[in-house]
Amino acid sequence: MMRRTKPNALGKLLLVLILIMAFISYHLFSDLPLGQLPIEFEVAQGSSLKHTAAKLKQAGVLETEWSFVALARLTGKATQIRFGNYLLDKPISRYGLLDMISEGKTDQSQIQIRIIEGTTFKDLRKLMDAHPKLRHDSASLSEAELLQRIGASEQAAEGLFFPDTYYFSTGSSDLAVYKRAYHTLRSHLEAAWEQHDPQSPLTSPYEALILASIVEKETGKASDRPMIATVFLNRLKRGMRLQTDPTVIYGMGETFDGNLRRRDLTADTPYNTYTRYGLPPTPIALPGLESIRAVMHAPQSKELYFVAKGDGSSHFSRSLIEHNQAVRQYQLRK
Repeated sequence: MMRRTKPNALGKLLLVLILIMAFISYHLFSDLPLGQLPIEFEVAQGSSLKHTAAKLKQAGVLETEWSFVALARLTGKATQIRFGNYLLDKPISRYGLLDMISEGKTDQSQIQIRIIEGTTFKDLRKLMDAHPKLRHDSASLSEAELLQRIGASEQAAEGLFFPDTYYFSTGSSDLAVYKRAYHTLRSHLEAAWEQHDPQSPLTSPYEALILASIVEKETGKASDRPMIATVFLNRLKRGMRLQTDPTVIYGMGETFDGNLRRRDLTADTPYNTYTRYGLPPTPIALPGLESIRAVMHAPQSKELYFVAKGDGSSHFSRSLIEHNQAVRQYQLRK
């Protein structure tokens, strides 16, 4: 009897192992029970694996977080998650989803579109129009018509599209890219505005967006963003002109030849912050999330001036005397 029991016990154990492996394989490679497609979701830069899994569950992509986290760790892909905005337009398994966000794509039909911080809406249109794998439905549309087609309520398109990496299927409409970038911007802007400093001179999220675009263009070193934002906010509080070159250049449009002259600083346009007080009428570029956050959470300080030091960083001053000394030191030196 004992001789018969051992083979039976081994057979049962083997059967159990086979069933477990079959269950795991089914769990990993069967399609996720997704709702109505397409589903858009974002993997934010710097997100942890657990935070990413939680966001995927919130977006309706995952039923449970733990199995996806375990899969990522077992396959060694836990540290390979790539940030960006993703689109699920067909069924996918848990393993396929992990492969998608660790490789930054789903399959060969997926295309990547990267919108860079600090570029303008004009630059963005050129990028879209030149992309060979997009359907160019916006090519014949005016700026106002484009905004209307994506459901935007603003009158000007500048600054309204969030700089990020977006993934789409080949043949997708460029209007779909614009729409996702617009809604991503609105989401980040509104979330940041809810936590903004109540003592700020800014009166609306759109004003914050305008200032964030200026901070984006003025920043040479990322760590200087908060202080640059502080300088401009302090100037607005005191009723001083912003006096920032990037707004003047933007207002010059096609006439700017790469050299900003004294006469340009005195030629009045709606964007000349040397001749006009307050903010310009629209953003001057597409600001990134760090510039938006810098404007919303600028440190308390008394600096009113800054000057480029020549190495990408800036020197900040509280008085005009100190500022003029810094200008002589960093910009007029031979």
